[in-house]
Amino acid sequence: MTLMTRTGPAGKWLVLLAVCLAAMTMPLSFTGPAVALSRIAADLGGSPIELNWVTNAFMLTFGASLMAAGALADNHGRKRIFLIGLATYVLAALGATLASGIVWFDIFRALQGIGGAAAFAGGASALAQEFEGQSRLRAFSFLGTSFGIGLAFGPIASGLLIDAFGWRAIFLLVALLAVAAAVLRAVSESRDPDATGLDWAGAGTFTLALAALTCGVLLAPQNGWADPLVIALLGMAAICFGAFVIVERRVRRPMLDLTLFRFPRFVGVQFLAAAPAYAFVVLLVLLPIRFIGIEGMSEIKAGQLMICLSGPLLILPLLAGQLARWIAPATICGVGLLVAAAGLVWLSRVPAVDSALVSPLVLIGVGIALPWGLMDGLAVSVVPKERAGMAVGIFNTTRVACEGVALAIVMAVLSGFAALQLGDQGLAPPAEASSAAQLLVTGNVGGTAQHLPLADASALIQAYETAFDRLLVVLATITLLTAIVVFLGLRRGSSPERDAAPLPAGQEG
Repeated sequence: MTLMTRTGPAGKWLVLLAVCLAAMTMPLSFTGPAVALSRIAADLGGSPIELNWVTNAFMLTFGASLMAAGALADNHGRKRIFLIGLATYVLAALGATLASGIVWFDIFRALQGIGGAAAFAGGASALAQEFEGQSRLRAFSFLGTSFGIGLAFGPIASGLLIDAFGWRAIFLLVALLAVAAAVLRAVSESRDPDATGLDWAGAGTFTLALAALTCGVLLAPQNGWADPLVIALLGMAAICFGAFVIVERRVRRPMLDLTLFRFPRFVGVQFLAAAPAYAFVVLLVLLPIRFIGIEGMSEIKAGQLMICLSGPLLILPLLAGQLARWIAPATICGVGLLVAAAGLVWLSRVPAVDSALVSPLVLIGVGIALPWGLMDGLAVSVVPKERAGMAVGIFNTTRVACEGVALAIVMAVLSGFAALQLGDQGLAPPAEASSAAQLLVTGNVGGTAQHLPLADASALIQAYETAFDRLLVVLATITLLTAIVVFLGLRRGSSPERDAAPLPAGQEG
């Protein structure tokens, strides 16, 4: 049984409000800097790799810290970790506004990811203690909708703030919302009475593995996959992941209970967590870069188009939570991912003009929004309630780690496709194609043209658009395969509460 201070019916909804306010800031922290990337680069400078870390520093530390944060919440108190996380998150956001260079800015972004992970893991695991059964699914559908609000209005709000006050205003807004979540003081203290302390060996090996993998993938397009440093980083990642598995199999109270992977439904939930990374989240970074840097749109115009992509998350997660009463979550999630895959293919076939972009962007958003409202509720249903922190940590680590790694891989693939186009069109010598493509995919057409005397802006834009269209087809294929795995994994016992995977003997909470 979980030890906690009980809240009344009204208190439960205040808890939900506080957690949703905190959760709303996470996508703002993700999409805002992507919209502001060109302004941040103009003020703080930085190489293409350093500018990639504007997003990846947050994603990496957020994803790498979530499982440890979930375990800390179960061990030391969910409210305590929630408030400590919010305080760290706010201080890091304010620090980013004061950064004097891109390196310091990236450091504060990494710290912001750690604070965000603690706040989210503590808040979401506390929320799981307040609601039961279908009420829990509905509560987590509200949590999904709060993410949708941040995603839907993040780009346009960021564009308006940048236009009126500069890019630093984005971080001030994030800090203000996080402070409001803390001021509510609604979250009740609770912890797992059977917790035995944090699995430090597991947390350390996993964090090192994820960091090495992401760094290796980020450096590969610039240095080449055969570069000794890239090989060393990828090798370190493999060794650390192996060590993590060994550690988790031996400790009495593992941070990640590997025996859960025997249950198809648990596996399906993890694939569901990874699905938005390739079908949706990478577009939140890539499309603003394309719209502003490549197509020459204003920040506000780009934000308006991004609402077409993320707007469905305002409504459909709540609707999906209601539909789950009558339609199996496996069906809702599988169909949604198929719709998203169709939208990605459609987007690859249309020209980059407003009227043509709207419909495929909406279709992708609809496809992702259908499973979005069910994800977090399904995640906490696969383990006993007492270990909700672990469930939240595992699920969101999978989700955010896949987002960070996916973004690094997708940027590398896009750079590779762009380099091929520059070479095939005779715009860049083979020796310079890779470095020129690295610069081009950050949206810097003018800078790329200065390095390539044979290329004009229109030719570079065409090369980028062709590379981007090829990438969309790859993303659609991955999404289609993921939809099949998710449906097959979730279809058995699709009622979450009925099919919760038990812990192994001796580890029941």
